[in-house]
Parts: sequence; structure tokens; C-alpha cells
Amino acid sequence: MDASLKIPVIDSIREIGGSRRAWFVDIWGVMHNGRDAFTDASVATRAFRDSGGVVVLLSNSPRPSPALQDQLRLIGVPDDAYDATVSSGDLTRHELGKHKDARVFHLGPARDLPIFDQAAVSLTSPEEAELIVCSGLFDDQVETPEDYVDLLSSLAARNLPMICANPDHKVESGHRLIYCAGALAAAYESLGGDVIYAGKPHLPVYELAFETASQIAAARGETITKSDVLAIGDGAKTDIIGAGVFGVPSVFVASKLHAPDESVGLLDSEHLAALFAEEPSPPIAATHGLRW
Repeated sequence: MDASLKIPVIDSIREIGGSRRAWFVDIWGVMHNGRDAFTDASVATRAFRDSGGVVVLLSNSPRPSPALQDQLRLIGVPDDAYDATVSSGDLTRHELGKHKDARVFHLGPARDLPIFDQAAVSLTSPEEAELIVCSGLFDDQVETPEDYVDLLSSLAARNLPMICANPDHKVESGHRLIYCAGALAAAYESLGGDVIYAGKPHLPVYELAFETASQIAAARGETITKSDVLAIGDGAKTDIIGAGVFGVPSVFVASKLHAPDESVGLLDSEHLAALFAEEPSPPIAATHGLRW
């Protein structure tokens, strides 16, 4: 552990992020917990927008942006809390565009089927497929990656490529953690499978988010550079690493992802130093929640 690593704990994002021009904000774990919106987070992003900032909600959700925004409304995140969304689902659609007429096995719940809207592919069984799109577990409330060992082994034996439409391994749903597509993709790789990741911490999703923010700024007659951007998220291996790879600073929002035991001080200096000791680009600050 790097004992010299000091990550300040802040109560208000305004002191570090208020002077930025754009925020890339994670959704699940920062804006809501999968069931309930975090009111303070929406207040913060709205206040930043009111001060002239651009807010791009950057998510590993396998839902393309239209469906993702519908979900945000249902949970209670208001439209005026952000300028735009960029999701893994958006990038998955882009990747599917490279596989015209492919026979695709969709590994994931039916709620993620909008990924395939207007895609020039056909959905089929695992036995007939030539490409896998993994958006999650069929039933993430009860299943684990262990339930998929046989299926993944048979697919890997045929050398089928997989597009992972959500690189997250776990997310907080209500008051418990559930597995995501990233956990299945990691298991597939361990079996020798080839995976294309459409989301954080990989560069393409950040490039799309930056392009989106730049277009919004340009419509106002302004420009944005990377030095104007702050990333905010609760995923140490996705949000924080991805921001560092893209070359922008980040703020870590503590959640159960990294301290499931609620008796542990989530923002204890020793815990933070241990969590990010091996990271070349640790967060510039940490907080219990996104607040203005």
C-alpha cells in the first residue's frame, strides 16, 4: 500500500468540480441505486448545468440512450438533471453495425432487447449463433456466473466472439449487489473466449462522451478540452480507471461495491489508500454521495 497516497474527502462537489466545464457522471450508484433516485445527485448536476456546465451521464447500461432515459424517468431522475446520456448500449449498436446479417445469441434478459432495434442481425439459439451479445444474466436476482459455466464453455469451444454490452461485474440494486454482464464476460475470457467490451473503462465510450459534450458546447459557441472535464463514479475498476486512461481527473463516490460491510468506514483514509494504491491515476477526491 502506498502510505503517501492522500485522497481528500469532500462533502460538496462544488469545491472541486464547480469550475469545470463538463462532467461525465456515472448513473447506477451515483444518480440512483437501481430502484430509487438520489435527490442530492440530481440537485448537484442541475446546479452545475445552471452554472453553465455540461453533464453527460455515462453508463455501462446495455440499454441504448432512448430506453435508458425512459428508465431514468421511471426511477425519478429528472430530464433537467443532465444534457445527454452515453451508454454501453449505444456502443453495442455501433459494434453490431460491423456484423451485418450475423446470427446472434443474446445472453441476457428480455428487457435489454432494444439493443437490437434497427440492427441488421437475426437473433438465434446458442447452437446456431456466430456472435454473442451479452447484456447480463437471464435472472440477476437469483443467478450467479457459476450457473453459466456449461453454456459459456460450449460457446468458447466454438470460438464465438462476444460483445459485452455492460462491462460492470456487479452493481448495487436496492440494498444488495447483483452480477452484471462483465462477470460473465470475464468468465468467458477465462475459458479462452474473445470479448469486445462496449463500455467503461475502455476508451471508445469516453471518446463518444467527449464528442457528445463537445457538440453541446459548440452549439453554445464554446469549446471543451479534456482539462475541462471531471469524471464522477463509484466504480474503482470502471469509472476511476477509465477516467485515468482517457486522461481526465475523477472523484470517487463511495458505495457498497467496495465496502459491502456497512460497519466499515467507506471513506476511511486507510481504506481509500489501499483501494487505489496500485492505480496510476487515483481519484482527486472522494465523497459519500454527489452533492452540490
